[in-house]
Amino acid sequence: MWRDKGLRYILLLGTLLGLLLFVGTYNAQVIKDIPTAVVDLDHSAASRDLIDKLTAAEYLNITTYPDSYQQAQQLIAQGRAMVAVVIPENFGRDVSLGRQTTIYTAIDGSNIVYATNANTAILTVTRTVSAQAGVKRLLTSGIAHSQAEEAYLGVSQVEEPWFNPTQNYAYFLVLALTLNIWQQCCTLLATTNVIGETGNRSWYQFKSIGFSKAKLFISKSIVHIITFMLLVMPVYLLCFTVLKMPLDQHLGTLLLFTLVFAISIHSIGTLVSSFARNAVDATRFGMIIALPSFVLSGYTWPLEAMPHWIQWLAKLLPQTWFFQGFNLLAFKDPSWPSVAQHFAVLLLIAVICYSVATIFVWRRS
Repeated sequence: MWRDKGLRYILLLGTLLGLLLFVGTYNAQVIKDIPTAVVDLDHSAASRDLIDKLTAAEYLNITTYPDSYQQAQQLIAQGRAMVAVVIPENFGRDVSLGRQTTIYTAIDGSNIVYATNANTAILTVTRTVSAQAGVKRLLTSGIAHSQAEEAYLGVSQVEEPWFNPTQNYAYFLVLALTLNIWQQCCTLLATTNVIGETGNRSWYQFKSIGFSKAKLFISKSIVHIITFMLLVMPVYLLCFTVLKMPLDQHLGTLLLFTLVFAISIHSIGTLVSSFARNAVDATRFGMIIALPSFVLSGYTWPLEAMPHWIQWLAKLLPQTWFFQGFNLLAFKDPSWPSVAQHFAVLLLIAVICYSVATIFVWRRS
């Protein structure tokens, strides 16, 4: 074991590397900077004060101020906001008169971690505003301040989770975890693309029959990718037909997106295979990339809660773009521009990795 340098490094550093990545990922303990949209239908001093309090909330990040409920709904469907707070008309008048008023909150229920933390943050703000309104009203009535602090709740909040109304963990996790296992297996298979043809005189055999390297690896890559898609098809069919999991997009769109992802992870496996010394090392490198990628993808723990250096690392991995896009396609009905960047980044990763792998193959052969 000790003479095997690659295995020695994995044994000594593998667990420590995992600790470094995971403690960085989950070190925040709570999610901050949740992208939030605020719709102000009142435009009063009271509504502006409420917006100021929402802006100052530790866990929320007000990113946009849509003019209507419909615009806020579109932002959440596109993944540009996770929470929408709608301040109703006559909010300021009702607060000043001590009347009951309701703030509407729409939360992206497709990510349960976001939903739980966002609801807690908004509930804290609305309770603060409600208490202040009640105290002011009671003070004007001549009640002592100590008694006024026990004021009733004058502002209530109505929460409505979207896209996964029951916040079903099975919908949120089962298919994603299954696809995580699938992508790990595919990545490990792709690491044999180049190294599998070296070390046993394969180059001489193919050269003697006039079979070019380009034709060889293009053929192998096509077979690999077709195999990847054949493996994932039963998973999709079982989930969407038998288990009745949600799919708001056409299955063909999801399959096209999965195909682009399959090409992307195959390109990374091919790149690893092109510079590895042997098949064992190639598999090890592929395992190091594939295993932590789901945790870093931002699917279960949002990217915004991770340190910036981990966010940049995660954005270099195709798994991040796939699982973020998968969330949009499975739970929502996003517009094409919302998912186009995910397609584009996955294809860009494939082009870069295949190009670099080609350089390595030509140099070593």
